[in-house]
Order: sequence, then structure tokens, then C-alpha cells
Amino acid sequence: MPIPTENTENTENTESAESAESATDDGYDLRHHGDAEVGDGLTDLAVNVRTGTPPPWLKERVIASLDGLAAYPDGRAARHAVAVRHGRPSDEILLTSGAAEAFVLLARAFAPRRAVVVHPQFTEPEAALRDAGHPVERVVLDAADGFRLEASAVPEDADFVVLGNPTNPTSVLHPAAGIAGLARPGRTLVVDEAFMDAVPGERESLAGCRDLPGLVVLRSLTKTWGLAGLRIGYVLADRGRIAGLARCQPLWPVSTPALAAAVACSEPAALAEAERAAAAVAEDRAYLTARLGEFAEVTVAGPARGPFLLIRLAGAAEVRERLRGLGFAVRRADTFPGLGPDWLRLAVRDGRTTDRFVVALAKALTG
Repeated sequence: MPIPTENTENTENTESAESAESATDDGYDLRHHGDAEVGDGLTDLAVNVRTGTPPPWLKERVIASLDGLAAYPDGRAARHAVAVRHGRPSDEILLTSGAAEAFVLLARAFAPRRAVVVHPQFTEPEAALRDAGHPVERVVLDAADGFRLEASAVPEDADFVVLGNPTNPTSVLHPAAGIAGLARPGRTLVVDEAFMDAVPGERESLAGCRDLPGLVVLRSLTKTWGLAGLRIGYVLADRGRIAGLARCQPLWPVSTPALAAAVACSEPAALAEAERAAAAVAEDRAYLTARLGEFAEVTVAGPARGPFLLIRLAGAAEVRERLRGLGFAVRRADTFPGLGPDWLRLAVRDGRTTDRFVVALAKALTG
């Protein structure tokens, strides 16, 4: 049963001064991300960006936009494209420099009396709230219960609630009806759907929902389309909240190439390609899950629905280092509140990569 908490188990001390500065009192490094695990020559299973991206047609669209760099960015076409994609008016769309910027804007635009973050999940929302001076409470979901969300675990008087769907790092896809049950008048409900386009049919998405009070949905184009270096995402919410968030943005926050990408990735052909990619990810995830089932030492959290898996095994930190020596980067998961040193996150890759990884994992487990 998940319970509200402000104190969770300690994790190992982080290795760098930067990590120590970003760690919370209970030891969780909220600013550690998968890119810190990647290195030259390593097969990347630490970052949840689809391999082989951006596709050539998207590169061409971005390159073509460079002819317009002399002019200030104009986001109207991109907002319209996103609005059409989700069936909403343009004034319910805010384009951002990646979804991560949206967390900072939310922390600046709102002054919650009681902010609650549902963990384990992406740590930037909590980090942004703390940086803005807001106390944060945690609702920590239970691994034994499949990290399943129970609305009753969220305090009734919480006026700002954040959760991910599908959730990073657990890969759990929460039912939309359950999330909708968290909406209240006077409450801002933030749903991070950064990986929703990796779910076939985007089932359980609330991106097109306009009748839930206080609902704010965040989307990212960086994962499926390989645009992490370009930084493009957006917020879907009622026009009042969008206007409030926009007032916290600097002028021209999204570049012309990023705006071109937003238009391109919202078009029907792109959406069809994303759907095919989501189906392929589902097959590759099933294969990775089956191969991991060959190891009695490994427990896979699930059912998983995102483009990554959360696994548990004794001595995960040592195994992670051995895997590096064998050519594979995986994501430590003890930096996520609610998880400890026995957890790792694996990005889903194609079957051949999985087969190579399984060979390396067998060696890493035997020391």
C-alpha cells in the first residue's frame, strides 16, 4: 500500500560534488540522469531515446528551417500543429524547450500549499519544486503492488500533484480513469506523458481531455524522435494555466529548428510512423523481458508498457560496473525516490542488441 512520506531509505553517497549538491537529505540525487552513464564505445541502454533517430525526413525538415535563423522564432504554426494533433485550441498549448522546462515553469508559476509528487518517477519535477522553495511530499508506490497507483494515497488537501504516465523508471501505465480521479477543483494535476507516444494507441492518455479541472499534461518529442539535443516539448492545459506559464518563460524560448520539428512530428505521416515504432518497441520489450526471465537472480517490474524496463537484482551497483567493462551502459535506479541500490533501468533495444546484452549480463552476474 503506498503511503505519503517525506523520508525514504538512504542510498549510497553520490560520487561527485555536483551529485552531492543536488542530493536530498535522504540521499537521492534528483539531478542524476541516464546520459551520465553513457561513454565512448558503450552500447547505450541507459538513455530512453529511440535508436536510429532522428529519421532522415525529420533531419531534412530541421535543416531546411536554418534558412530562417535570421528571423525571431514564430511559434504560431507549431502551436497550431500541436493543437490539431490533440484536438484542442491553440491557446491551450505552450511550446517549451523540452518537457523539462515545463517543470521549472510550473514551479515558478504556482505557489502550492501542499505539493505532492508520486514516486518512483522522473525526478526533475521534485527538483524544480524544491529549487523554487516549495516543500514537497512524496507518495511512494510499492514494488510489491506493482507500483500501482491508488488515488486514496494522495492527500485530499494536496493542491499540486505530479505523476508520470507511463512512469519513468517503473514503465507502469496507469489507467486514465484512475488518474482522472485525482482531479479536484482547486488542485493542479500534472501528468507527465513524455513516453506516451511509445505506447501503442497512446491508450490511457489524457492529452485530449479538456473537462478535468486543473489538468496539465506534459509531452516530449525528444524520446521517440531523437531530439534530446534540440529540446522541444509542450504543455496542454486550460488557457488560464497556459497564460500563467507563458508569463514565466523568457522571450522566444523555443528555437526555429525546434519549432519546425514540432510541426513535422505532429503531421499524420509522423504520427503513423510513431505508432509503428511503438508497436516495434512493444515487441522488443516482450523479447527483452523473456530473455531476462532466464535469470533467476533478476526480477522485472511490471507489467511494463514504456520503452524501458526496471529490474531488481542483488548487487546491482557491482553488476552495473561489470556491464560497463563488458561494453554496456545501464541506468542506476537508486537515485529515484522509493528505490534502493538493487534496482537498474534498461532501455528497450532491438533483439540483436538484447541478445548481446544477455551474454554480457550472464558474465556480469557471475563476477
